[in-house]
Amino acid sequence: MVEVNLQLSTPFQQFGGAPGAPVMGGFPGQAQDPLYGYFSGVAGQDGQISAEELQQCLTQSNISGGYKPFNLETCRLMISMLDRDFSHTMGFNEFKELWSVLNAWKQHFMSIDQDRSGTVDPQEMNQAIISMGYRLSSQAMNTIIKRYSTHGKISFDDYVACSIKLKTMTDLFRRRDQSQQGVASFQYDDFIQCTMST
Repeated sequence: MVEVNLQLSTPFQQFGGAPGAPVMGGFPGQAQDPLYGYFSGVAGQDGQISAEELQQCLTQSNISGGYKPFNLETCRLMISMLDRDFSHTMGFNEFKELWSVLNAWKQHFMSIDQDRSGTVDPQEMNQAIISMGYRLSSQAMNTIIKRYSTHGKISFDDYVACSIKLKTMTDLFRRRDQSQQGVASFQYDDFIQCTMST
């Protein structure tokens, strides 16, 4: 059995992240929604999009603005974050939810990119993570910076991947922290499934 200890000092915001990210529900009248054009342009007849199709859709929509397009691994993470039916694909309502979250994360990233370089440095990333409600040790922060930075700088794509990982792993941990004391027990197989699914 693997025991993991996590200290939580503040409640987590929806999507672990961007302050003010809305919680979206179902959406009637999909055809009238301007986002539906982006979605339907790549969705198959089943009304679902894969990670590859999501990458194409987000690139065509230019949601990342002046930042580089999302890489395929980040698109896989986006789908897994919202994949409630475990289909490894995304329907339109999930896409709308993702769109709102991405816009909120983009605004948050722009607010911490104070020098407008298109990247954030480790200190800015630390502030971003704190503002999301996470309280991590300096060792954990160093691990994050090493994992998500290139030459000490974190791009928007990597910021989004990191935000998704933090949210997903925290959700998995909290579901197993029955007493809400910051301690959870995992069977080895369960631990592997949790870490590989994020």
